[in-house]
Amino acid sequence: MSIEPPALERRTLNGPTMGTRYSAVFFVSNDVDQEKLAAALFEAVDRVDHQMSTWKPDSDLNRLNRAATDIWVPIPAELMSVLQASLRIGRQSQGAFDIGIGDLVCAWGFGARAAASDSVLPGPVVPQRMTTTEALELDPSLRRARKHAPLALDLSGIAKGYAVDEMARVMRRFAVPAWLVGIDGEMRAAGVKRDGTPWVVAHERPVRGAREAMGVIELEDRAVATSGNYRRFRDIGTRTISHTMDPRIGLPLENGLASVTVLAATCMEADAWASAYLVMGEVAGPWLAQVMDMDAIFVLANGTVLGRP
Repeated sequence: MSIEPPALERRTLNGPTMGTRYSAVFFVSNDVDQEKLAAALFEAVDRVDHQMSTWKPDSDLNRLNRAATDIWVPIPAELMSVLQASLRIGRQSQGAFDIGIGDLVCAWGFGARAAASDSVLPGPVVPQRMTTTEALELDPSLRRARKHAPLALDLSGIAKGYAVDEMARVMRRFAVPAWLVGIDGEMRAAGVKRDGTPWVVAHERPVRGAREAMGVIELEDRAVATSGNYRRFRDIGTRTISHTMDPRIGLPLENGLASVTVLAATCMEADAWASAYLVMGEVAGPWLAQVMDMDAIFVLANGTVLGRP
């Protein structure tokens, strides 16, 4: 006599994190302790927030930011992983992705230490003589970091994606066979839905003040993230200022791209590379994505779409 596997039921969980909300949709049997699963998901995203937030004065990231130069600072394993990935992607993107932009973000009125007024345009923040990859030294074996120059680190372009990957680890630990987890537009999926079809997420049209899908993206054991200039911006005088900074020139980003969506094996990679390609622009961005053999969709300000997943 054969025993049929237990039926899988659709479940959803969500909660607050990083100034927004995380979500999980999954199919699971009744023998999984869903209360423990929910607690583990919250603990995963909360741990990332407490380590990597620029908004929490006592975060491990802000402790490193406040530290004097040339002093080793102990950091947790998760933060070390993100810092290592950040420096690697910074080198691969030739500085288009740079976590050492905290002062630049602040000067233009974004982030936890926003300083710009609503009527005065600040000048460019001159990049420091040492690049972030030179100024920040990591010692993974002893889980410590030190700065060789004053440095204000900001992980807003990668930490959210890493938090989604931490949610994925929880799902695997609980042996959930099929799930879609995300924080805002950063999403990661595994398995397929109950009817055998892949998970589907909207590819949002980059239009300010509206929520409109311009297409859909199928996800099966992949992650997706989008960076754009249409959700977070400031109006200063007659000028609209993007929250995305170009660290190479010390100014808010201005190019022909409206958004970049990247698909990758992990959400951390997708998140960081979406930011990097957005900064690189409509010519260099698609070129490097092709060199890196990464699936990316570039949407120009005029609505033209380049690339396909």
